[in-house]
Amino acid sequence: MNHKRVQRIMQEENLRCQLKRRFIRTTDSQHGYRRFPHLVRGMTVERLNQVWIADCTYLRLHEQFVYLAVLLDSYSHRVLGWDLSSRPTTAMCLRALRCALATRKPAAGFLHHSDQGVPYANTEYLELLQAHGAQLSRARPGNPYDNARMESFIKTLKHEEVHLVEYRDETHAR
Repeated sequence: MNHKRVQRIMQEENLRCQLKRRFIRTTDSQHGYRRFPHLVRGMTVERLNQVWIADCTYLRLHEQFVYLAVLLDSYSHRVLGWDLSSRPTTAMCLRALRCALATRKPAAGFLHHSDQGVPYANTEYLELLQAHGAQLSRARPGNPYDNARMESFIKTLKHEEVHLVEYRDETHAR
């Protein structure tokens, strides 16, 4: 059968194909904040609260763009904290972190891994982590493979939820 018949049948069945989305950079790693080493490489994660991974991404909704900050437990792949905002700010990442800390109450010595972005290098964010005894680990600049578990989660979230449900705006997405 030709492409026109496929299009007609898909339209009749209300099926849509997923279009490849344009890449939008959400990490600004060119900043003057302190750098931290990449401690997760080669590590075997054996228990809950051993390694937390964090990232933020954009979500294209029907009427606006929003940004999502997420923290995952690397062992269970469970979302520990998240927050949505119309701008990618440190405050958004802090709200997600506070939610995760309140949910899990980790023992001192857990590892917090993220990219080199400004929200995760900000003094207020670092002070909150250090107050809870976290060790800090950062991915190498421009290397998404260092945070592959989180990137995989975000891709799945976008493909299986955000792109298939037509959220209007930030309030509807919440």
